Amino acid sequence: MRETPAARTPVPGAAAIRAAAVAAALLTVAAGLGVRSAAGGDVAKYAGDALYTVLIHILVVVLVPRVRPATAAAVALAFSWAVELAQLTGVPAELSRQSTVARLVLGSTFNAPDLFWYAAGAALAWAVHRRLPSGRPARA
Repeated sequence: MRETPAARTPVPGAAAIRAAAVAAALLTVAAGLGVRSAAGGDVAKYAGDALYTVLIHILVVVLVPRVRPATAAAVALAFSWAVELAQLTGVPAELSRQSTVARLVLGSTFNAPDLFWYAAGAALAWAVHRRLPSGRPARA
């Protein structure tokens, strides 16, 4: 008796993954701006923290389209935490005074609850990413 090959789902190529990731990045930025304009205070701040890490996760996917979801989430979380912890040095605050881009990317003051919200963003990005086609060939 001959075994039939299992049904295979189409595997997206790197270009398709990158294009989808760029679209997701634009949606994430729009979501951040929307939250900021619709809500204020802690809701906007902490949603922005989570979305910051989601955006970093997406940018990792743009750079490495076939990255595993857990790896992308770990890189995004590590980057977000490194930026937050760097704020303890005062260097980001000084750079933020000189550049709007630096203020947006690096922030200016350390806030311990941000570390939790970065983890929440990484978890959200991981949960969404793991449900998407991987772009990696299936193992036999």
